Amino acid sequence: MATGKVLVVEDDDSLRRVTQLHLEKLGFSTTATVSAEEALRIMGESPYDVLLTDLHLPGMSGIDLLKRVKIEHPETIVVVITAFGTVASAVEAMKSGAYDYITKPLHHHELNELLRRAIDHQQLSQEVGMLRTCLDQKYGFEQIIGSSSRFAHTINLASRAAASDATVLITGETGTGKEVLAKAIHFRSRRKNRPMVTINCGAIPRELLESELFGHMKGSFTGALTHKQGRVEAADGGTVFLDEIGEMPFELQVRILRLIQEREIDKIGSTAPSKVDVRIIAATHRNIEAMVEDGSFREDLYYRLAVVPIQIPPLRERPSDILELVQHFFEKGKEKHSRPGLRLPPDLLPAFSAYRWPGNVRQVENLIERLIVLCDGNEIRASDLPAPMRAEALSDDLVRIELPPQGLDLEAVEKELITKALHKFDGNQTRAAAYLNLSRKTFLYRLEKFGIVTRAAVGAGTVGQAAEEPT
Repeated sequence: MATGKVLVVEDDDSLRRVTQLHLEKLGFSTTATVSAEEALRIMGESPYDVLLTDLHLPGMSGIDLLKRVKIEHPETIVVVITAFGTVASAVEAMKSGAYDYITKPLHHHELNELLRRAIDHQQLSQEVGMLRTCLDQKYGFEQIIGSSSRFAHTINLASRAAASDATVLITGETGTGKEVLAKAIHFRSRRKNRPMVTINCGAIPRELLESELFGHMKGSFTGALTHKQGRVEAADGGTVFLDEIGEMPFELQVRILRLIQEREIDKIGSTAPSKVDVRIIAATHRNIEAMVEDGSFREDLYYRLAVVPIQIPPLRERPSDILELVQHFFEKGKEKHSRPGLRLPPDLLPAFSAYRWPGNVRQVENLIERLIVLCDGNEIRASDLPAPMRAEALSDDLVRIELPPQGLDLEAVEKELITKALHKFDGNQTRAAAYLNLSRKTFLYRLEKFGIVTRAAVGAGTVGQAAEEPT
């Protein structure tokens, strides 16, 4: 038996009553009214799955009602009723957003099938909407971990770039999260409902890359037994993410340049170009500017790619984000590997903060997962940590200083320690002072004494606040 709520708008009393009775017998929850104005009032009080409306109504027409409903109740599917021989009106309704139309006289089996398809379509649309919401939550900027001021600037720049169709070039060391950021840009853009296709330019053999990118025609080369759609064409309307663009063969770089400039591709073996509408996001861990200088990367392509250049700082340059990432991956890993009671003692956290993480965020995630999987107790121990991490944490705690034979400048050492403490805590004066076991007043005096300007001090318009050295 059918289910769903249907609102019938029909000024023919007999047809309205018969239609309502038939739909109720089929299991639909049905309300009927004679005018568009009354229909809008009813829909304002309760949502409906389907609006079944005649096009010719007293007062407001069915077309005008359709347009209002698409704006005010976009989740409602509209099916229009039109008289035989006035299909042109139905076509106009379809262009205005109607799901389908049915002609008078109404045949109940046709109406039943049409409404069933309409409600199935609505349910599918709702499921797709929920899926897209889940994708937004999974890949959106909100899910990117890191709150340091430098990383926040990167996220802000990417968020603004997402609102446009501009080409983006993301640079950063391996493991910094370039693909994660690219996905966030795509899912925040107007293209989020279309595909995002990732192409790793360094992972596909050079001889196959052109075919993978642009496709080929049947018989264009030995082994081309069928037509092949390229990945760029598969992303039509969406985003192409060219990962490791620095590995792109020089002879193919001109093809990417043409794709960006002309919005068209040449399939292998084709006699005419094909139009495509894609946004390009590229990423690399290599120094593209240096590659341009040595002639291994096209200068014109570089400038086309870097309309919006975004550099992701390595983890060692945003140390205040490390513990946030550790905690995030630890909670995620415990859930993944069903170890809810596992603990990460607070006294181990300095070891994570002190380590330089050459593999960046990816290394943090991999290490945390390894610790969770291999830990044979209910608590991570210092002995479970990699030896380089334990050694660096010890070195950082002791601040080993070699005393040169010619002597040293104590004030210069003190200034260096204060500068490093500020860097360690991303300019946070309170945390840096606590780390050095200084009162805030003493710490501010030292800043003024050595002329150390922090972001917080710049915002306040001064270097320090203390007027005299504390006792």
